[in-house]
Amino acid sequence: MTHPTSPMNLHPLETALRRRLAVVADHALRDRDPAAHLAALKAAHAGLEEAVAALPAGADPRLLHFLERQSYEKAVAFLAQAGGAAGAQ
Repeated sequence: MTHPTSPMNLHPLETALRRRLAVVADHALRDRDPAAHLAALKAAHAGLEEAVAALPAGADPRLLHFLERQSYEKAVAFLAQAGGAAGAQ
């Protein structure tokens, strides 16, 4: 079964996921300025929520499963596999 989820319309989602993961991993910022880290985390999460809300109807259920369970590393891996060389676009 094919889902109408093309690499082109998933780029904002992948970008938002990677941004949120990067903010979570930024322990230097968290240690240096917890308030700034929290603000960055909130902004990254808001961007991710916006990207998820913009997903097309009929998005792949596996992707939705990862997003609903906040398995963001798995979602990024899924998008990389599904997009193949789409990152080069």
